[in-house]
Amino acid sequence: MDTPRLETLAVHAARAPDPATGAIAQPIHLTTTFLREPDGSYPHGWIYGRTENPTRRELELAIAPLEGGADCVAFGSGAAATLGVFGTLRSGDHVLVGYDCYHGTLKQLANVVGRWGVTHARVDMADLDAVRRATTPNTRLLWVESPSNPLLRIVDLAALATLAREHGARLAVDNTFATPVLQRPLALGADYAMHSTTKYFGGHSDVTGGAVVVREPGEPLELVRRFQQEGGGVPSPFDCWLVRRSLATLPLRVRQQCANAQALAQALCAEPAVAQVYYPGLPSHPGHALAARQMSAFGAMLSIRVRGGEPGAMAVAARTRLFTRATSLGAVESLIEHRASVEGPDTPTPRDLLRLSVGLEHVDDLLADLRQALAGAA
Repeated sequence: MDTPRLETLAVHAARAPDPATGAIAQPIHLTTTFLREPDGSYPHGWIYGRTENPTRRELELAIAPLEGGADCVAFGSGAAATLGVFGTLRSGDHVLVGYDCYHGTLKQLANVVGRWGVTHARVDMADLDAVRRATTPNTRLLWVESPSNPLLRIVDLAALATLAREHGARLAVDNTFATPVLQRPLALGADYAMHSTTKYFGGHSDVTGGAVVVREPGEPLELVRRFQQEGGGVPSPFDCWLVRRSLATLPLRVRQQCANAQALAQALCAEPAVAQVYYPGLPSHPGHALAARQMSAFGAMLSIRVRGGEPGAMAVAARTRLFTRATSLGAVESLIEHRASVEGPDTPTPRDLLRLSVGLEHVDDLLADLRQALAGAA
């Protein structure tokens, strides 16, 4: 049989009827420890809940083929997964990270990883010459987002992977916004694909988690796994079960959410109260052609800048009825958020920007909601 397509993998990877009962839904293994034989051996291969758990392993084996990786390492949050990649670094190593980046990642680099003796620099990852100039003999990791959070910038993942290899570094891609439904960084040469499984993988605003998929076996995988097991930032069995259950509908959800986002982005360009729309599916977006090459669709995230500055943006968010004012993204319900007030006073995010996570509601209802909210700002 040929390699199954993504939709089939999402349903069937690492999933089989329970051999003990024949149950189609897999059991949740809530145990923290496992039987040890009189001779000291572990006949079933499991030892202790922090280092390994059958339900967590099933999730890892389900996610890895979605990204086309050698293996997956699951964590208790997206932040823990990010730190799992940074945990492969040593004192004296150097990291390059994009200007437009999730603020939590930047906080990790400054407040946690920096205390390990790891330095970092921010650079425009869309400018390959700038990346080359910023690379030092100690650069060991390039960390990128594409599309980025919250300005939806697109970077050339294949070119960055080549550049990283030329300098003895590795490329890590936060693929949370795109998911493997739209983009597979490992196939483009990246070494790590990171996900906050809280977002599209979970998809229902009811579970927190993270995952790192590694392209090849060997030291990179071993180091991330060691950080997971020895650092202890692991997800609970129930959280793993929830994410695994949601994977089956991931392709269907993401594609419909993308279709809704595309329609909203196009319509919002004509709204008088909207000064700018950030969405790579628009031909006017500077990364549109590149996104069309390395993505199968343009995502379900978009940002808008509202006339009237920060007060205008806050007022629009306050008037929405279907879009819920909340942090996070990727769930079945649509969310709206004023990012700058979340990220703090030093954020480069424009103060008039609203980030939209587009859900599965009917697109006409979503558009009507935004139009009535924007009407007061025009």
